Amino acid sequence: MKRLNRIQSIVFETAYNTNENMLICAPTGAGKTNIAMLTVLHEIRQHVQHGVIKKDEFKIVYVAPMKALAAEMTNYFSKRLEPLGITVKELTGDMQLSKGEILRTQMLVTTPEKWDVVTRKSVGDVALSQLVKLLILDEVHLLHEDRGPVLESIVARTLRQVESTQSMIRILGLSATLPNYLDVATFLHVNPYIGLFYFDGRFRPVPLGQTFIGIKTTNKVKNQENLLSFYIKVMVFVHARNATVRTAMGLREKAKNNGHICHFLSPQGSDYGQVQRSRNKQLRELFPDGFSIHHAGMLRQDRSLVENLFSNGHIKVLVCTATLAWGVNLPAHAVVIKGTQIYAAKRGSFVDLGILDVMQIFGRAGRPQFDKFGEGIIITTHDKLSHYLTLLTQQNPIESQFLESLADNLNAEIALGTVTNVEEAVKWISYTYLYVRMRANPLVYGISHKMDPSLEKHREQLVIEVGRKLDKARMIRFEERTGFFSSTDLGRTASHYYIKYNTIEVKYVILFLWVFYFIFEPIPVVFYHRISEEFEQIKVREEEIEELDTLLNDFCELPAPGGVENNYGKINILLQTYISRGEMDSFSLISDSAYVAQNAARIVRALFEIALRKRWPAMTYRLLNLSKVIDKRLWGWVSPLRQFSVLPPSVLSKLEEKNLTVDKMKDMRKDEIGENSLIGKLELTTIQPITRTVLRVRLNITPDFTWNDQVHGTVGEPWWIWVEDPTNDHIYHSEYFIVITKEPQLLVFTIPIFEPLPSQYYIRAVSDRWLGAEAVCIINFQHLILPERHPPHTELLDLQPLPVTALGHREYEVLYKFTHFNPIQTQIFHTLYHTDCNVLLGAPTGSGKTVAAELAIFRVFNKYPTSKAVYIAPLKALVRERIEDWKVRIEEKLGKKVVELTGDVTPDMRAIAQADLIVTTPEKWDGVSRSWQNRSYVQKVSILIIDEIHLLGDERGPVLEVIVSRTNFISSHTEKPVRVVGLSTALANARDLADWLNINQMGLFNFRPSVRPVPLEVHIQGFPGQHYCPRMASMNKPAFQAIRSHSPAKPVLIFVSSRRQTRLTALDLIAFLATEDDPKDSNLKLTLAFGIGMHHAGLHERDRKTVEELFVNCKIQVLIATSTLAWGVNFPAHLVIVKGTEYYDGKTRRYVDYPITDVLQMMGRAGRPQFDDQGKAVILVHDIKKDFYKKFLYEPFPVESSLLDVLADHLNAEIAAGTITSKQDAMDYITWTYFFRRLIMNPTYYNLEDVSHDTMNKYLSSLVEKSLFDLECSYCIEIGEVRPICLITMFKYILYFFLFFSFFFFFKNAEEYTDLPVRHNEDQMNSELAKHLPIEVNPHSFDSSHTKTHLLLQAHFSHAMLPCPDYATDTKTVLDQAIRICQAMLDVAAHHGWLVTALNITNLVQMVVQGRWIHDSSLLTLPNIEVHHLYLFRYVPIPSVCRFAISFHLAAGSGKQDSKAVAPRFPKVKDEGWFLILGEVDKKELIALKRTGYVRNRNTVSVAFYTPETPGKCIYTLYLMSDSYLGMDQQYDIYLNIIPAGTSAQGTAEVSDAMSHLTLS
Repeated sequence: MKRLNRIQSIVFETAYNTNENMLICAPTGAGKTNIAMLTVLHEIRQHVQHGVIKKDEFKIVYVAPMKALAAEMTNYFSKRLEPLGITVKELTGDMQLSKGEILRTQMLVTTPEKWDVVTRKSVGDVALSQLVKLLILDEVHLLHEDRGPVLESIVARTLRQVESTQSMIRILGLSATLPNYLDVATFLHVNPYIGLFYFDGRFRPVPLGQTFIGIKTTNKVKNQENLLSFYIKVMVFVHARNATVRTAMGLREKAKNNGHICHFLSPQGSDYGQVQRSRNKQLRELFPDGFSIHHAGMLRQDRSLVENLFSNGHIKVLVCTATLAWGVNLPAHAVVIKGTQIYAAKRGSFVDLGILDVMQIFGRAGRPQFDKFGEGIIITTHDKLSHYLTLLTQQNPIESQFLESLADNLNAEIALGTVTNVEEAVKWISYTYLYVRMRANPLVYGISHKMDPSLEKHREQLVIEVGRKLDKARMIRFEERTGFFSSTDLGRTASHYYIKYNTIEVKYVILFLWVFYFIFEPIPVVFYHRISEEFEQIKVREEEIEELDTLLNDFCELPAPGGVENNYGKINILLQTYISRGEMDSFSLISDSAYVAQNAARIVRALFEIALRKRWPAMTYRLLNLSKVIDKRLWGWVSPLRQFSVLPPSVLSKLEEKNLTVDKMKDMRKDEIGENSLIGKLELTTIQPITRTVLRVRLNITPDFTWNDQVHGTVGEPWWIWVEDPTNDHIYHSEYFIVITKEPQLLVFTIPIFEPLPSQYYIRAVSDRWLGAEAVCIINFQHLILPERHPPHTELLDLQPLPVTALGHREYEVLYKFTHFNPIQTQIFHTLYHTDCNVLLGAPTGSGKTVAAELAIFRVFNKYPTSKAVYIAPLKALVRERIEDWKVRIEEKLGKKVVELTGDVTPDMRAIAQADLIVTTPEKWDGVSRSWQNRSYVQKVSILIIDEIHLLGDERGPVLEVIVSRTNFISSHTEKPVRVVGLSTALANARDLADWLNINQMGLFNFRPSVRPVPLEVHIQGFPGQHYCPRMASMNKPAFQAIRSHSPAKPVLIFVSSRRQTRLTALDLIAFLATEDDPKDSNLKLTLAFGIGMHHAGLHERDRKTVEELFVNCKIQVLIATSTLAWGVNFPAHLVIVKGTEYYDGKTRRYVDYPITDVLQMMGRAGRPQFDDQGKAVILVHDIKKDFYKKFLYEPFPVESSLLDVLADHLNAEIAAGTITSKQDAMDYITWTYFFRRLIMNPTYYNLEDVSHDTMNKYLSSLVEKSLFDLECSYCIEIGEVRPICLITMFKYILYFFLFFSFFFFFKNAEEYTDLPVRHNEDQMNSELAKHLPIEVNPHSFDSSHTKTHLLLQAHFSHAMLPCPDYATDTKTVLDQAIRICQAMLDVAAHHGWLVTALNITNLVQMVVQGRWIHDSSLLTLPNIEVHHLYLFRYVPIPSVCRFAISFHLAAGSGKQDSKAVAPRFPKVKDEGWFLILGEVDKKELIALKRTGYVRNRNTVSVAFYTPETPGKCIYTLYLMSDSYLGMDQQYDIYLNIIPAGTSAQGTAEVSDAMSHLTLS
């Protein structure tokens, strides 16, 4: 088309140039679809930047009332928008889209129900619903039909979202001509002066002539004569699929008899062949005569064929059902409606055709291009004639049907979390069309005029009534006193599966009946369907009984209670016939059958979830299977291989005859049977008793089938797993997980056990999609040894608080702001300050343990002034915090030297030697103390304070174990005792830890978790949902409410798992605030509008400091932080909310639980000793973990050792240090560890069968054997004949730089990088990033940590733009490790004499430090010189080497006095240094390698090497290479004349003579 029509021109300005909501009422065929297109283009135009459409910024949703129409619209929009690169997809019951597809789509065409379900799951697609910027509702006049309430709830939800998120979502309503269009406009929030357009029938593009025919006789021959009066294109609408064929045949006969058939004949052409190939017999018969049929029961390709032939004029008469009028836009010259009685499956009877349907069908009459006018004919019975006449001439206003489904919709909003109390529900109703109509026409809704005009009271009454009903059905919990609603599992299930309230009400009674009576019978599940409200409209008709009988005999495998005469018998027969894939003839049965199957599948799914939540194992299993039986249309007893189309039916039948299950087949040989299977394999790796009542189960799940993308898809296979106790018939744990390709997965969960021990539990894994795919694994308790009972806690004595003057030193006393120590500090004061015995202090977070550490340090300052104190904190952040505090208090005020020693800060040896107090991390101290023989300052340590020693149980725990074991070893050799002070949270098994630390009863203080200085009140709430992101989003509203109720004006800390979550949570909280009408307190209004801070490792140091300061000074009230903050910085709050207890583990690529210590640490931040008399913690967890947290947040968690997994690394370190030289030494070494203590106390945890002497010896011996064998295989050690162990030299270096033994020669594949997280969707970012980088990577490995490392290094060298802030922090992590790995690689190369490798590694070091490629211009190393400056230097001659060295010193003279390298792109401070590499180029052999530090003025460096044994001349090359700068490398040739031995003096002189040129001048 070249120009817009009248209507489109009128609305153009508003549609295309504003963001106004619009309602357009216009007759069918007036071109409303193009108006929708204008708004779509306007939306796209808003997201164009620099000529590029930002496709990920918006989504457009088009809601069409029918699937057929959705398909047509998808077609229409995708063709039109294709040139812009906009993707349009259909999202309906037929066309499911994966999450990824939805993300890649810009426009979704969907049906009201589907969009309702999508937005109900809220948060599942929160990201989706927040991206929607334009919502187009087609055929809004359907508000008054059965499906109207769905439209109302969608619009209400959207409008509330607009208000709550303050985001812009434009709504466009398209409708036929309506009488009360103003009401609809009010409902859609359309401004009647700008966005409302009403066009009546005069605006039809083609005028319509309407004819009404009333018939008295029952035979309908008359109508056929009417049809044949025009020989142009006619559409005849009938109301049943079988009637289409009958009518078409009748018309054809009539035409033949009257001799008119020649006018209809279809020209023979290429289309003719297409029709003849169709599988539809009637279609083939009718087509040659120019007749055809069209209904929803035909195949999609046949339907499309008929539509094309009709629009091309090859078919003259098309007999079709009404769906065609709604669905496909096929205009005809004349339209005939034959009969106005239509069968409604919902009501189970015939009803009158609705007036909107009539108008819609008439809208198809008249083709704008060809006709001057269109004709519409309606043929009805005589008594209905006047009815249709009045309806068409004077329309009634459309009313709302919302009241009928108020309960379901309210339940959906409560489950979504958008309505949490009566007040919100009342407000929610005000967004519906029901509210608009109740005010306009109260009498229809049973409201007298005298009531309040805003209907406040009436709405409240409605909500309370519905609330009571839902509460009675257990779908919500409704507290009438407070007016609060909270959703239950049942309500959420009903909402997600779209199950009606009445069904749930009945369902519950039935479920209980079932569990008692039918637990062993599969029949009642099918029988049950008779009760569901979803099926009550299915009636048995006289004419169907015979066919039902046939179906019962032919296809029903189970008896059908009720038989063919009852409607529930009919439902049962239809469902069984559907499963057996039976064929039906009667049209009404086909439509009923489709209806039953669709609903049954949904209801059984819902029942399955209910049974699972109720923890009934047998029921759960049966329902899951039934749900798959319906999905796959296969009975459970046939061969599961029927699910695949690969095998021919004959083979399958033979398998079933022999009764071969898949399991049996797996045990057979290949020649007995071909290979195929779809089973998962469960391996129970270990069960570990944590306490006497809790077991931790580690489960290895290996997919035991061949992965095939066509069968299994690319996302993964969903499975359910649960642990059932057969004796008590109870499920203790259940979860849903996804198996990804062939990789084995580890699931870890806890289950309760009871004494006396049960005989066994079953773990059952069942596929969510495939029949016959399941596995069972038995947990046997016969050999289970429960751990010892834990000794009691230390009682807190009722002592007089000790004043700080007890320290007896004025300079110590002034360091404290308080006057008295707290009760815990008072009780331990004497032991710490006046004795030298080892101490273990277990006390809850926030009870002043830092002061305890200071007391022990002061003791050293007083008694042993020449020795050193070492304080080890688990995180750099904690070290930094201690340093900032102690630099002021201990260094400035006491004059003692405090030194920080971490990966970021490595002071020089002199500073360490002079230090009195060293603050460090476990890894760093481990590295330093490994070579304690050569480091005098390690031997001078007299006290080792280990903070957070309960982290022994963490993955970094082994390092702590080794440090303590080594400290004891050192003190036994130097005969100087080293005092060990351990600080931890309250422990369960403190006695074991104390024994291992050589602590007697006097030094052990283990207080119970409740003795906090500020008591803590904990609330735990469970949240359902299998997927992490939606679950997190559903926690935002409860978090907001927790702030409102527990801490409206005091500081709040919210802990989340990732940086992205900090952002999402903050935005959501701000949105909730915006919707609060009136916060009770004006401060709250102000602070919350702006008072929300974020804190995570990705922030700039300066920003983090700012946020911390603001929070501490109460300038912001809410701080949302990642879990590192709990450990890092000590600022308490009144309320702590832990939002979710899992985090994404990049290594295993799934969400795993925080260690319980982390959760306790977070809770410990609640309650500020100076201000609060009580702290509050709210823990929001996944509902299946609720019981576990309930138990362990109130009683301490035992600390187990995790040395076992990394034993080999630590043995390797000790072998290198010379501590271990034989296998016996290794055995002895293990007996010093904490692991050995726990092995005796809790043997089953470590897989030890009993604690007899022999078993222990065998166990330890095999451990040592295995570790040494692993080390030998990795070329780390050599084991001699008589088992002496010596270290291969190259790995001395690897140890020196603290690398793991599984490190081979590839840099990016270093084991160190395995833990680099690849977060959600980062594989896509990686593939984008890779396109802009020079070196290609394997395109199938974008989700690998090593590939990401590779990309980050390339981006670092290329100065590439990183896709998000997280990548910058990740780059920092990669570079942190890089230098260490390179240094070790260099030493390995030197050891093997690989010259080229050594030079390449040195270049790599320079590239890493400078962030440049080796081939970049070396001038770019100079500060402030960028690529665009290089052309200035084009004609400058390259300076000779000596001049280069001189210019380098000029720079040094003009202010570069320190040894620090200029490396703006390297995250740490780096000292300059040089490598001297001596090599023989011809042989590519490296002769010697020497490192030297910063060269101040002149330095003389000597390199020692061996000369070749054969006399003669040779040339060596000396490379002088910087370890910080590119382009400063120099090389010199050294000519040597080797003469036979005896005149060696001369040789030496020659060499030193040659060396004298090399002094760096």
